[in-house]
Amino acid sequence: MDSSDMQGVTTPPAELARTSARPAPSGAGAPSRPAGEDDLVRRAPNDADAFTELYRFYLPRIHAFAYRRSGSTEVAEDVTAATFERALRNISRFSPRGGGFGAWLYRIAANQLNDHHRRSGRERSDRGQRAIAMLNPSPTAPEEEVLADYDRARVLAALSRIPPRYQRAISLRYLADLDNESAAEAMGISRSTMAVVLHRALRALRRELESAA
Repeated sequence: MDSSDMQGVTTPPAELARTSARPAPSGAGAPSRPAGEDDLVRRAPNDADAFTELYRFYLPRIHAFAYRRSGSTEVAEDVTAATFERALRNISRFSPRGGGFGAWLYRIAANQLNDHHRRSGRERSDRGQRAIAMLNPSPTAPEEEVLADYDRARVLAALSRIPPRYQRAISLRYLADLDNESAAEAMGISRSTMAVVLHRALRALRRELESAA
Protein backbone atom coordinates (compact mmCIF):
# COMPACT_ATOMS: atom_id res chain seq x y z
CA MET A 1 0.00 0.00 0.00
CA ASP A 2 1.38 3.44 -0.92
CA SER A 3 0.29 7.01 -0.23
CA SER A 4 -2.29 6.86 -3.02
CA ASP A 5 -4.23 4.42 -0.86
CA MET A 6 -4.63 7.20 1.70
CA GLN A 7 -7.63 8.36 -0.32
CA GLY A 8 -9.71 5.85 1.57
CA VAL A 9 -8.58 7.15 4.93
CA THR A 10 -8.00 10.85 4.23
CA THR A 11 -8.63 13.05 7.25
CA PRO A 12 -12.02 14.73 6.66
CA PRO A 13 -12.01 18.37 7.87
CA ALA A 14 -15.62 18.16 9.09
CA GLU A 15 -14.86 15.12 11.20
CA LEU A 16 -11.75 16.75 12.60
CA ALA A 17 -13.65 19.92 13.43
CA ARG A 18 -16.03 17.84 15.51
CA THR A 19 -13.19 16.18 17.40
CA SER A 20 -11.93 19.57 18.60
CA ALA A 21 -15.19 20.05 20.46
CA ARG A 22 -15.46 16.41 21.54
CA PRO A 23 -12.62 15.20 23.82
CA ALA A 24 -10.81 12.04 22.83
CA PRO A 25 -11.82 8.97 24.83
CA SER A 26 -9.98 8.87 28.13
CA GLY A 27 -10.24 7.50 31.62
CA ALA A 28 -10.27 4.04 33.11
CA GLY A 29 -13.00 2.77 30.78
CA ALA A 30 -11.39 3.94 27.55
CA PRO A 31 -9.16 1.44 25.72
CA SER A 32 -5.62 2.66 25.07
CA ARG A 33 -5.32 0.62 21.87
CA PRO A 34 -7.75 -1.02 19.45
CA ALA A 35 -8.60 -4.69 19.75
CA GLY A 36 -6.18 -6.81 17.75
CA GLU A 37 -3.77 -3.93 17.22
CA ASP A 38 -0.72 -6.13 16.71
CA ASP A 39 -2.48 -8.02 13.91
CA LEU A 40 -3.75 -4.78 12.35
CA VAL A 41 -0.24 -3.32 12.35
CA ARG A 42 1.17 -6.50 10.82
CA ARG A 43 -1.41 -6.41 8.00
CA ALA A 44 -1.47 -2.64 7.47
CA PRO A 45 1.44 -2.36 4.97
CA ASN A 46 -0.58 -4.36 2.43
CA ASP A 47 -4.13 -4.03 3.71
CA ALA A 48 -5.87 -0.64 3.50
CA ASP A 49 -8.74 -1.89 5.68
CA ALA A 50 -6.34 -2.73 8.51
CA PHE A 51 -4.73 0.71 8.34
CA THR A 52 -8.19 2.30 8.25
CA GLU A 53 -9.12 0.59 11.53
CA LEU A 54 -5.99 1.95 13.16
CA TYR A 55 -6.69 5.37 11.67
CA ARG A 56 -10.26 5.51 12.96
CA PHE A 57 -9.21 4.52 16.48
CA TYR A 58 -6.32 6.96 16.79
CA LEU A 59 -7.75 9.87 14.77
CA PRO A 60 -9.57 11.63 17.65
CA ARG A 61 -6.65 11.01 20.02
CA ILE A 62 -3.99 12.46 17.73
CA HIS A 63 -6.23 15.37 16.75
CA ALA A 64 -7.02 16.17 20.40
CA PHE A 65 -3.30 16.11 21.22
CA ALA A 66 -2.48 18.44 18.31
CA TYR A 67 -5.35 20.77 19.18
CA ARG A 68 -4.39 21.05 22.85
CA ARG A 69 -0.79 21.78 21.91
CA SER A 70 -1.57 24.34 19.19
CA GLY A 71 -4.94 25.75 20.24
CA SER A 72 -5.86 25.88 16.56
CA THR A 73 -8.33 23.64 14.73
CA GLU A 74 -6.60 24.39 11.43
CA VAL A 75 -3.16 23.46 12.76
CA ALA A 76 -4.57 20.35 14.44
CA GLU A 77 -6.12 19.24 11.14
CA ASP A 78 -2.87 19.79 9.25
CA VAL A 79 -0.75 18.03 11.87
CA THR A 80 -3.16 15.11 12.14
CA ALA A 81 -3.28 14.63 8.37
CA ALA A 82 0.52 14.86 8.10
CA THR A 83 0.93 12.39 10.97
CA PHE A 84 -1.20 9.72 9.34
CA GLU A 85 0.27 10.33 5.90
CA ARG A 86 3.76 9.82 7.30
CA ALA A 87 2.61 6.77 9.25
CA LEU A 88 1.14 5.29 6.08
CA ARG A 89 4.36 5.84 4.15
CA ASN A 90 6.48 4.26 6.88
CA ILE A 91 4.19 1.58 8.30
CA SER A 92 6.26 -1.20 6.73
CA ARG A 93 9.28 -0.01 8.74
CA PHE A 94 7.44 0.31 12.05
CA SER A 95 9.07 -1.55 14.94
CA PRO A 96 7.39 -2.05 18.33
CA ARG A 97 10.75 -1.83 20.09
CA GLY A 98 10.22 1.88 20.78
CA GLY A 99 6.72 1.33 22.17
CA GLY A 100 3.40 0.45 20.57
CA PHE A 101 1.80 1.84 17.44
CA GLY A 102 0.08 4.60 19.41
CA ALA A 103 3.37 5.74 20.93
CA TRP A 104 4.86 5.84 17.43
CA LEU A 105 1.99 8.03 16.20
CA TYR A 106 2.41 10.44 19.11
CA ARG A 107 6.12 10.76 18.31
CA ILE A 108 5.31 11.59 14.70
CA ALA A 109 2.65 14.12 15.77
CA ALA A 110 5.01 15.76 18.27
CA ASN A 111 7.66 16.12 15.57
CA GLN A 112 5.10 17.54 13.14
CA LEU A 113 4.07 20.11 15.75
CA ASN A 114 7.68 21.12 16.31
CA ASP A 115 8.16 21.49 12.55
CA HIS A 116 5.03 23.62 12.33
CA HIS A 117 6.14 25.93 15.13
CA ARG A 118 9.55 26.38 13.54
CA ARG A 119 7.98 27.19 10.18
CA SER A 120 5.53 29.65 11.67
CA GLY A 121 8.10 31.43 13.79
CA ARG A 122 6.61 29.80 16.86
CA GLU A 123 3.53 31.98 16.72
CA ARG A 124 0.60 31.12 18.97
CA SER A 125 -3.09 31.83 18.48
CA ASP A 126 -5.22 33.37 21.22
CA ARG A 127 -7.00 30.06 21.59
CA GLY A 128 -3.69 28.47 22.45
CA GLN A 129 -3.82 30.20 25.82
CA ARG A 130 -6.52 27.78 26.91
CA ALA A 131 -4.33 24.78 26.15
CA ILE A 132 -1.81 25.68 28.82
CA ALA A 133 -4.37 24.81 31.50
CA MET A 134 -3.50 21.20 30.73
CA LEU A 135 0.03 21.77 31.96
CA ASN A 136 -0.90 21.83 35.62
CA PRO A 137 -4.18 19.98 36.21
CA SER A 138 -3.07 18.66 39.62
CA PRO A 139 0.30 20.09 40.66
CA THR A 140 2.32 17.58 42.64
CA ALA A 141 5.90 18.78 42.17
CA PRO A 142 7.46 22.16 43.04
CA GLU A 143 8.18 22.83 39.36
CA GLU A 144 4.52 22.26 38.49
CA GLU A 145 3.29 24.44 41.36
CA VAL A 146 5.35 27.34 40.03
CA LEU A 147 3.42 27.26 36.77
CA ALA A 148 0.23 28.27 38.55
CA ASP A 149 1.80 31.64 39.37
CA TYR A 150 2.10 32.70 35.74
CA ASP A 151 -0.28 33.87 33.05
CA ARG A 152 -1.17 31.09 30.64
CA ALA A 153 -0.02 33.03 27.59
CA ARG A 154 3.41 33.54 29.18
CA VAL A 155 3.70 29.84 30.00
CA LEU A 156 2.79 28.86 26.45
CA ALA A 157 5.31 31.32 25.03
CA ALA A 158 8.00 30.03 27.39
CA LEU A 159 7.21 26.46 26.38
CA SER A 160 8.07 27.31 22.78
CA ARG A 161 11.55 28.48 23.83
CA ILE A 162 12.77 25.39 25.66
CA PRO A 163 14.55 22.54 23.80
CA PRO A 164 12.30 20.45 21.51
CA ARG A 165 12.85 17.31 23.60
CA TYR A 166 11.55 19.11 26.67
CA GLN A 167 8.59 20.46 24.70
CA ARG A 168 7.71 16.91 23.63
CA ALA A 169 7.98 15.58 27.18
CA ILE A 170 5.65 18.23 28.61
CA SER A 171 3.26 18.01 25.66
CA LEU A 172 2.96 14.22 25.75
CA ARG A 173 2.57 14.04 29.52
CA TYR A 174 0.12 16.90 30.00
CA LEU A 175 -1.41 17.87 26.66
CA ALA A 176 -1.85 14.35 25.28
CA ASP A 177 -3.05 13.27 28.73
CA LEU A 178 -0.73 10.25 28.72
CA ASP A 179 0.45 8.61 31.92
CA ASN A 180 4.18 8.43 32.61
CA GLU A 181 4.57 4.98 31.07
CA SER A 182 2.72 5.85 27.86
CA ALA A 183 4.54 9.18 27.54
CA ALA A 184 7.84 7.37 27.97
CA GLU A 185 6.90 4.93 25.20
CA ALA A 186 5.97 7.83 22.94
CA MET A 187 9.37 9.39 23.63
CA GLY A 188 11.11 6.07 23.05
CA ILE A 189 12.72 6.12 26.50
CA SER A 190 12.36 4.25 29.80
CA ARG A 191 10.02 5.40 32.56
CA SER A 192 12.92 6.37 34.79
CA THR A 193 14.50 8.41 32.00
CA MET A 194 11.13 10.02 31.29
CA ALA A 195 10.87 11.10 34.92
CA VAL A 196 14.28 12.75 34.69
CA VAL A 197 13.53 14.42 31.35
CA LEU A 198 10.17 15.69 32.57
CA HIS A 199 11.71 17.07 35.76
CA ARG A 200 14.36 18.89 33.74
CA ALA A 201 11.77 20.09 31.23
CA LEU A 202 9.61 21.64 33.93
CA ARG A 203 12.69 23.18 35.53
CA ALA A 204 13.75 24.64 32.16
CA LEU A 205 10.25 26.01 31.67
CA ARG A 206 10.36 27.64 35.10
CA ARG A 207 13.71 29.26 34.29
CA GLU A 208 12.30 30.66 31.06
CA LEU A 209 9.36 32.11 32.93
CA GLU A 210 11.56 33.66 35.60
CA SER A 211 13.99 35.14 33.08
CA ALA A 212 11.13 36.78 31.20
CA ALA A 213 9.53 38.19 34.33
